[in-house]
Order: sequence, then structure tokens, then C-alpha cells
Amino acid sequence: MRVVYTDEALADLDEILEYITAHYPAIYARFERRLRLIEARIGSWPESARMVAEHRGIRVVPFIRYPYKLFYRVENDRVEILHIHHAARRAPWEQNDEDAAGPGAED
Repeated sequence: MRVVYTDEALADLDEILEYITAHYPAIYARFERRLRLIEARIGSWPESARMVAEHRGIRVVPFIRYPYKLFYRVENDRVEILHIHHAARRAPWEQNDEDAAGPGAED
């Protein structure tokens, strides 16, 4: 199944990669490999990740070695990546204007 990113997910990813580059450049390549593995997994087995209880149809994959979660949904013939967020931050649908923390910051 084809994996695509929403504009919001691409913005999340840009912010995360910027943060990693500035603060942890040594893990950049490993983080990117982990992301590609997640993309391959959900593209091959789109129903493999756990469902988000509060939001029907949305699934979440933790990055395991890194404190991030990838949120996605299955739409017809594709997997749509909705957001990538730091695990310490609120879920994307719980965000509000007071959430100014960066991708490496905790709430």
C-alpha cells in the first residue's frame, strides 16, 4: 500500500529533523532509518498498529528507540501519515495555542 504524508505530518517531520540536527546530529541517520522501517511496516501491514481509542480509524506507531509517535489512517488504497509527535506532548487533536513546546520539549 502506498504511504503518503499530509502537509501537517511533513511540517512535524521538518521540525523534528531540525531539532535532531541541532541537538543530536549523531542519531539523524538512525532516526531516518527507523522512520523508513515504520513506513515499510505500515505500508505492508496497515492494520498492524494499535488504534487510538478516542479517534476511530486512527492508528499510532511508537518509534521505540526515540520518543516519537507516528499517527496515521488507512484511506482506500493508501496509508496517510497524519502527524509525528514527541511522546511527551499532547496528541495532535489535543493541541491548543498554549502548546508552544518544541519537538524535543516536554509538556
